[in-house]
Amino acid sequence: MRPFLVLINPASGAGDLEHRQQLLERVFGEAGQPFEFVPVDGPASLETASRSAAERAAQSDSVLVAVGGDGTITTVAQAAHRSGCIMGALPQGTFNYFGRAHGISQDLEQSARSLLRATPEPVHVGMINHRLFLVNASLGLYPQLLDDREAFLDRFGRRRWVALVAGLATLFKWRHQLSVEIQADGAHRVLRTPTLFVGNNALQLARLGLEEQLVAQVGSGSMAALVVRPIGTLAMLGLLLRGAFGRLGDAGQLDSFTFQRLTVRMRGIRRVKVAADGEIGLMTQPITFEVCPTPLMLMLPCADDRVEVA
Repeated sequence: MRPFLVLINPASGAGDLEHRQQLLERVFGEAGQPFEFVPVDGPASLETASRSAAERAAQSDSVLVAVGGDGTITTVAQAAHRSGCIMGALPQGTFNYFGRAHGISQDLEQSARSLLRATPEPVHVGMINHRLFLVNASLGLYPQLLDDREAFLDRFGRRRWVALVAGLATLFKWRHQLSVEIQADGAHRVLRTPTLFVGNNALQLARLGLEEQLVAQVGSGSMAALVVRPIGTLAMLGLLLRGAFGRLGDAGQLDSFTFQRLTVRMRGIRRVKVAADGEIGLMTQPITFEVCPTPLMLMLPCADDRVEVA
């Protein structure tokens, strides 16, 4: 039995840290599974703790286990992928697209028990300028929406209505149109757009209501790009509502295509605000999205333990 090195993000998911630790201690202890909790002082120290633990996991043939939402799992996956160790995921966030797409339960006890019988399998991941992402990455309006939402939540409290107000505020003040040059798998295009969204998770794209053929290709080793045509504020609001109700596929203001490598260059700016699995940062042009040639080794549930997508 490979030992587990477990990282819990104390800021992710429902329930307190102590409760989750006690649950995992009981499940792993009853099974005789060797494990160790890796100390994480808070969200800010997660990346450093993940890197150190991933190096230990690679040296000791252990499994690096992430407990948290998609952002937490992405941070741990980045470290696991870099070190070459095997990773396990126990989803505890809001959407959990990565875990749900791979049949991993959102119930902590159920997913922990399935991890005991899971086997490592290669899973394709995306890269944006050599930084790993699992679910999506974007530039333009969407990263600004996420950035403003966090600022509003920190100021007014983490409530759903606060996030909604933040989104509307960003939408009505956003006037930027990116002038972009796109090169995707040999094809070249020049266009203007308020935002470019890249999806690496077939479940999320299906929930948005995109075409089945496109979603199927994403599930088979490609990624999908969604490019919004230049539109006004009200039209953009309508587009967001279509996405919320799973009807984005029939929107006339949206172009979509699949690719394995996509390079974006923008005129007039050197560094670009980007979002990758909810994390915001600045990157220097050109911005390259690509399917990583080296997969992530992920502990996937056996057939009996897989949870149907809800």
